[in-house]
Amino acid sequence: MSPDDDSVGGGVDRLVGAAADGEDLAVEAALRPKDLGEFIGQRRVREQLDLVLRAARARGGTADHVLLSGSPGLGKTTLSMIIAAEMAAPIRITSGPAIQHAGDLAAILSSLAEGEVLFLDEIHRMSRPAEEMLYMAMEDFRVDVIVGKGPGATAIPLELPPFTLVGATTRAGLLPAPLRDRFGFTGHMEFYEPAELERVVHRSAGLLGVEVTAEGAGEIAGRSRGTPRIANRLLRRVRDYAQIRADGVVTREVAASALEVYEVDALGLDRLDRAVLRALLKLFGGGPVGLSTLAVAVGEERETVEEVAEPFLVREGLLARTPRGRVATPAAWRHLGLTPPDAPPGGQPGLFGT
Repeated sequence: MSPDDDSVGGGVDRLVGAAADGEDLAVEAALRPKDLGEFIGQRRVREQLDLVLRAARARGGTADHVLLSGSPGLGKTTLSMIIAAEMAAPIRITSGPAIQHAGDLAAILSSLAEGEVLFLDEIHRMSRPAEEMLYMAMEDFRVDVIVGKGPGATAIPLELPPFTLVGATTRAGLLPAPLRDRFGFTGHMEFYEPAELERVVHRSAGLLGVEVTAEGAGEIAGRSRGTPRIANRLLRRVRDYAQIRADGVVTREVAASALEVYEVDALGLDRLDRAVLRALLKLFGGGPVGLSTLAVAVGEERETVEEVAEPFLVREGLLARTPRGRVATPAAWRHLGLTPPDAPPGGQPGLFGT
């Protein structure tokens, strides 16, 4: 399929998707930095977290509970492991969807060692009964285990050793206020700047044994959507191309040619992104058009367009969500090399290309 083909399938399984697959998880385990000094980017969060951890070590106690929010692939899991390493403590890793009953959480909490770090990924997806049990565990290091049912049920208090909960969420707004308030430190993970991603690419290339030039790293970083996970994934695909079709060195030309094969353009847009823009521009004159109509034109589910393609297009200023529907911006027309239908000769399109 050519890059200009309007048909798009498998929109969720994408080279530029921020979700991790099995290969990503295996490679990330080898590439993760071990301490805050090695961690690239997130300067503000690193500085604040360093103070929290240093103070906890000076007191000889456990660190405050930490909440990390932000898009997938920005380093929340890596920071949780660094917190455990900095505190010289073991780490237990689980996720919100895996805790569907209060008993599941009680079993985990009761087996924690003193000072242990409990990393709870996607904490906003935890069940409500478990969430309410977590309130007391975080604040008082105690849980009440209910034994029996009905009128004869009794609550047995269970004391817990001091521990540090590190919660990670991609949707902080879904966390209830009582849970958010129990975290001593909250850090929001921002998207990376291209210069930071270049450093990520160089570091990963060194660990993977890939020779990459400064220009090659810059080309990969510029197409990585501000996300280290995507940068590392693109680096691996470019490495494959360089080994087979070049001399193994990742230069700007090699990186650009490789990512053209994988249909990732200069802004980091893939087939799904371009199909959404192309349908919006060619079929609907730049909009406004309803989400359901746009999804049908692209041949994808409504949720795929809204949750997979649109966030990055909006963040890049290529698409706007308005009360009347989706509207393309002038940048979208320019990126696809198209002229707005009502633009005057040699003139600029109006607001949102209309």
